[in-house]
Amino acid sequence: MNTQPMLVGWAHSRFGKLDAPDVETLMRDVIGDALAHAGVVAEDIDAVMVGVYNNGLTPQGFEGALASLVQPGLRFAPAMHVENACATGSAALHAAMDFIAAGRGKLALVIGAEKMTAVPGRAIPDILMSGCYRREESNPDGFAGIFGRIAQAYFERHGDHSDALAMIAAKNHANGVRNPYAHLRKDLGFAFCNTPSEQNPFVAGPLRRTDCSLVSDGAAAMVIAAPEVAMTMQRAIRFRARVQVNDFLPLAKRDPIAFEGARRAWGKALGSSGVTLGDLSLVETHDCFTIAEMIEYEAMGLAAPGEGWRVIEEGVTLRDGRLPVNPSGGLKSRGHPLGATGVSQHVMAAMQLTGEAGDMQIADAALAGVFNMGGAAVANYVSIMERAK
Repeated sequence: MNTQPMLVGWAHSRFGKLDAPDVETLMRDVIGDALAHAGVVAEDIDAVMVGVYNNGLTPQGFEGALASLVQPGLRFAPAMHVENACATGSAALHAAMDFIAAGRGKLALVIGAEKMTAVPGRAIPDILMSGCYRREESNPDGFAGIFGRIAQAYFERHGDHSDALAMIAAKNHANGVRNPYAHLRKDLGFAFCNTPSEQNPFVAGPLRRTDCSLVSDGAAAMVIAAPEVAMTMQRAIRFRARVQVNDFLPLAKRDPIAFEGARRAWGKALGSSGVTLGDLSLVETHDCFTIAEMIEYEAMGLAAPGEGWRVIEEGVTLRDGRLPVNPSGGLKSRGHPLGATGVSQHVMAAMQLTGEAGDMQIADAALAGVFNMGGAAVANYVSIMERAK
């Protein structure tokens, strides 16, 4: 019997350049709705885990303590701020599930949020470099520079597959049109994504602007329940597997295009859940850059190393393909407010499994995979999810 805590309710703000002045306001937009969606009140919550990356994006730290300002009923619940680079949201989810699995409580609230647009755009690259090994990887182009190097290394070894990256970008932007929460709801098309131009210039190495995710504000929240409580509630999403695998932080200590930590995380998750990739109805994966999604195809086992480009060229991951990947639009279209991303990915998957995904809905979605990573495949999280009731 699966004794993992279950997901019983959620909420999601729109992502984008929002008027909300700070993280506290973003949290207010989702906490009450998540509690209501689960059918609980703040006083029922036994713990609060807040995922915010920050590292200079906003002056207010100690974000775990903000939750009770938004919902006074959370005043005495243990609350904690969690940070794990771009996997911050999944880290908060794991912390909440561990709290319940340890028998310390029955209900936990998970919040992921980020206010990224309050600082000047020129400051963003340096702030995000705190998710890399600064001693060796300082780059004026920030994370785009890191993934630009990864793309260049991939092309040098396996050939220039810029057209495949453009196909991934076009796919995710087309999917994002269906997502009411997405930062950019515009079908850009393959030709635009594949053609360098004044509107789509090279950003770093072979990566164009359309190969890079967006700088976004936003928040998402989830309520997690002990299984015996979850089965009394209106909806319950079971985790067939939840896995975290870390790898070396410096790229120089590993093959930068192997994503070995991601490969191991997928292998463990599929093995412990007793399912195969062919059993999955969809995957929400971490496309911070299109080259990341292409290498993740290889890490999850859709293609051999060096052949991830075949997956998109053969249409496998299109909305109507054998395994739809990022039907929500992914980070590319939905947006990437760092602390919110992992929570958002799990909410998108849960919506599919309960048939609540609206225009994004994949017919008969029964099993969903989620991959969220911190840094360049350093902190790797995989979830395999299904509807329990």
